[in-house]
Amino acid sequence: MTDATEPPSARSTGSSGVLRALDAAGATAAAELGRHGARDEALAEYVPERRTLGVPRAARMTPLGRVWRLGVLLVDPDGRLFATGRVVRAERPVRRSAPAASIAEQRAFAAAAVKGGFAEGETVNFGAVPVDPDELVHAAASGPLVVVGDALFVRWNPAQPDALTPLDRYLADRVDLLVNPPSGA
Repeated sequence: MTDATEPPSARSTGSSGVLRALDAAGATAAAELGRHGARDEALAEYVPERRTLGVPRAARMTPLGRVWRLGVLLVDPDGRLFATGRVVRAERPVRRSAPAASIAEQRAFAAAAVKGGFAEGETVNFGAVPVDPDELVHAAASGPLVVVGDALFVRWNPAQPDALTPLDRYLADRVDLLVNPPSGA
């Protein structure tokens, strides 16, 4: 539903400006990261354990592509942005003592990554949600992105509603950290 007090031309101009800013920010970040050969990570979909025709199938991660992790956002080589979901390092299952449930869950995800074909030690992002341009225009938010006025901001700390940074500045800082990591990192 749109605000009836706002003229249609203002709505379309504002929303197209937001969408152009979103596309430009993602494309610029991806181009810069690609140009510098920055370290990327796997993007995957988690497929839980299930039965197929009565045969048990182990949980696994299905590869979706490569992304660069930039804090609360992921960017793929095409410049599409995603809200960061969960991250594991692929690891073969080993028998260990009975750990806490959260540790057991993390180990199960790591084993599912190996089962899905990821090399041991590879960082795998899953549960990432693409930034939805329509939601961004209509609800003024999608994932960690927020529209304030005609500008795009990143909510870099979900626990603090006012923890906002302009998207282009956030991505520039994160890209610089990935391209030029501090010594010892």
